[in-house]
Amino acid sequence: MNSLQQTPTKKDKLFDLLSGLKGQLLSLLIGVVLYLGYLLICISRQTTNFILQHLTTPYKRMMGALCDLIPFSVMEIVVLLTVLVIIAVIIRCVVLAIRKENRMMVILRTIAGLAAAGILIWDGYCWLWGLNYYGDSFSDKSGLEQLPVSDEALYETTIYYAELANTYAGSVSRDENGVFNEDLDTIFAQSDHIYAGIVQQYPFLDAPFRTPKRMVTSGLMSRINFTGVYFPFTSETNINDQAPAVLIPSTIAHELAHQRGIAAEQEANFVAVRACLTSGNDIYAYSGALLAYIYLGNALYETDRDAWTEVYSSLSEEVRADLTANNLYWDQYHTKEAKAAEKVYETFLSSYNQDLGMKSYGACVDLLTADYMQQIQNERTDYLEKVDGVS
Repeated sequence: MNSLQQTPTKKDKLFDLLSGLKGQLLSLLIGVVLYLGYLLICISRQTTNFILQHLTTPYKRMMGALCDLIPFSVMEIVVLLTVLVIIAVIIRCVVLAIRKENRMMVILRTIAGLAAAGILIWDGYCWLWGLNYYGDSFSDKSGLEQLPVSDEALYETTIYYAELANTYAGSVSRDENGVFNEDLDTIFAQSDHIYAGIVQQYPFLDAPFRTPKRMVTSGLMSRINFTGVYFPFTSETNINDQAPAVLIPSTIAHELAHQRGIAAEQEANFVAVRACLTSGNDIYAYSGALLAYIYLGNALYETDRDAWTEVYSSLSEEVRADLTANNLYWDQYHTKEAKAAEKVYETFLSSYNQDLGMKSYGACVDLLTADYMQQIQNERTDYLEKVDGVS
């Protein structure tokens, strides 16, 4: 009998290490395979559209229906629990590492487990949301092209939406300072039919209505300059209800556009504007017109200051009061946290081939201008047809 203890070889140590991490490594492998599958699917738009239609959309509609039964934001609960679990796992790792001899294995298991969980969550996000960036876009489905915008077309479109804002500004409630003061409960309650008008023009936007959720963490959202967020895991639209109320209706419409599969921010903004203006609701119409003016006005300011000054001077006192109140609110949140969040989100958008990053919000101007010029062309065509009919 050999009483000497055999020294483990490097091969034995590696085997023991892999055996101790087999669960975590298997999860990591599954995560990598799922991500590679996602990347392969993104190569083919036809395959992407098939997956969106037959897998992700049915899932999101089912989850949306379930979460719609719950009056608060399920997303906030999920995020909170995720953070608490991560903290608990790290604390457990520290405690076990102190108590046990095999500290390295405890640490490696924790790191590998967190990495596996992270990649699986990212996979879920890619499959449930990222695919939308590689399927047919709103422009593809609607036929509305984002053409180069001439200075004249931009000027005319900005005037058009400024006039709309002036028209609807007198139809909403205001406080003693002349600032928009509609009741938030009313705004949220009236959101159920705001897509009824736009689906007549764009039937592919039709979808079951899911109640937008007011966020408990709205204060935090303001600090990072977010007005709303769509969460694909629960298919909820979550709204920062501490943001200036005048743009909350258009924010709701924007997040509902995401819920309907419109991924690109510029397209979601355009859809929000048109949904608000065709909703038959003056509160939403005003918010949509104001949102359109903000984007168009910013673009006009960069190209022709004199033209911008002319259009701005045409705005009513009510519209100017709301623009000033909105600017004052967000001025207080020009913080490091907001800049960091903007950088993270810009990186996120770029990861889905949204090359304009945060500036892609400004590309909404292209669609608004194209839509307006198309309206003008249609009106001219109708007029000429009437003239020909008379003659």
